[in-house]
Amino acid sequence: MSQYHSVLPIAEEALQHTLSHMLPADADDGDLYLQSASSESLALEEGRVKHISASSRQGIGARVIKGEAAGHAFTDRLEPAALLQAAKSARAIAGDGGNAAPVNIHAGIAVPSLYQAVNPADGVDFSQRKALLEQLDGLARGLDPRVRQVFASISSTFSDIHIVRMDGAHLHDVRPLVRLNVSVVVEENGQRETGSAGGGGRFSLQRLIDGDGPQRWVREAVRLATLNLGAHAAPAGTMPVVLGSGWPGILLHEAIGHGLEGDFNRKGTSVFADKLGKQVAARGITVVDDGSIAERRGSLTIDDEGTPSQRTVLIEDGILIGYLCDRQNARLMGMQSTGNGRRESYAHPIQPRMTNTFMLAGNDTPEDVLASLDRGIYAVNFGGGQVDITSGKFVFTTSEAYYVENGVIQYPVKGATLIGSGHEVLHKVSMIGNDLALDPGVGTCGKGGQSVPVGVGLPTIRIDELTVGGTQT
Repeated sequence: MSQYHSVLPIAEEALQHTLSHMLPADADDGDLYLQSASSESLALEEGRVKHISASSRQGIGARVIKGEAAGHAFTDRLEPAALLQAAKSARAIAGDGGNAAPVNIHAGIAVPSLYQAVNPADGVDFSQRKALLEQLDGLARGLDPRVRQVFASISSTFSDIHIVRMDGAHLHDVRPLVRLNVSVVVEENGQRETGSAGGGGRFSLQRLIDGDGPQRWVREAVRLATLNLGAHAAPAGTMPVVLGSGWPGILLHEAIGHGLEGDFNRKGTSVFADKLGKQVAARGITVVDDGSIAERRGSLTIDDEGTPSQRTVLIEDGILIGYLCDRQNARLMGMQSTGNGRRESYAHPIQPRMTNTFMLAGNDTPEDVLASLDRGIYAVNFGGGQVDITSGKFVFTTSEAYYVENGVIQYPVKGATLIGSGHEVLHKVSMIGNDLALDPGVGTCGKGGQSVPVGVGLPTIRIDELTVGGTQT
């Protein structure tokens, strides 16, 4: 696979000229964000590849920050005149404040990359991807005669980013990303059920295709679908719940992680606002956001402001010790940026966002955690959910769950929803497994109309009391 060599899409002199006209003397911060991105995807249904897409886009976002104000404007015309107009617009939004001194662009501090600087689609043509999807379709149908439909997709994105900051520092990142998803529909006696699985990360399509992941995900999708054919109606009521390791960390991400982002806390709209140094969870709970894990879907060598990604401990042994901050919110809160300034593209403003967010492992074995359930639910996988970020109240639907009595799994259940409040749940965790696992690389987070790739993780945990919505009383 050939190494990718980046070229600035516009002359450095034009960038210097733009910055000198963009940043008023009283600006607190500002930058230019240059992006060139491409994406490719294939999707299979009804036994054949029906959808193929390829797209590319490039543009520049200009940003001026003064106090709590942030002016953002963008252009997809990589011409000095268009760039200057976007810069002037950003400046006008933030508020004019006099002329600034010229900016001299220089190389920023080099940060070791967390992923290869390559286009992930290099060396893998459409015929290879098509053949893989068709192979997965055949595998799914061969695993169980009840499989009626198979949906599979494979995609790659590639983003080449240059960031030029107010101080003239020029930083660069090349971001590969791949993902494969499989969903199957099974039918028996008129009953239909669906199962889904997938994975990916910041590496090449070739590695994704050559590994055993695609076949494992097909088997997992078929297992989940057929499991639910024999599932019972979920019980309803308040009861203890055990969450499995890995993907169930999505509950931690949604119900708790967003509440730890800097903007909500600076504005006082999060339930965690003004609680630094206070106990917000049961002892033993430590929650971390780590964007520096090599090749993970949620990882970034640098964030979208050029700050190196890092491991940030948010809750330590039940005590709140930090928030996730971009540069603007960190400055206004008297803190340091944690490398969590993120944006969907050059056309979007910066927001403090999670990267890979998870709870650290404890000392209990997962077997002991499950055995502690006298009567309750063991939730292994989740489907959809809704969360009120301000209050942390959530409703999550399980896609794989079991009813447990006397520490023994009795039967699978379907239709179970978990209802609660994130900060209250944290106080009700009484056992933490030693089996921390991260998700397989499928997470996407939405906030403020923007979507970014993320990772989640969790060890097996016991929640002593949680409301379970079901149809069996």
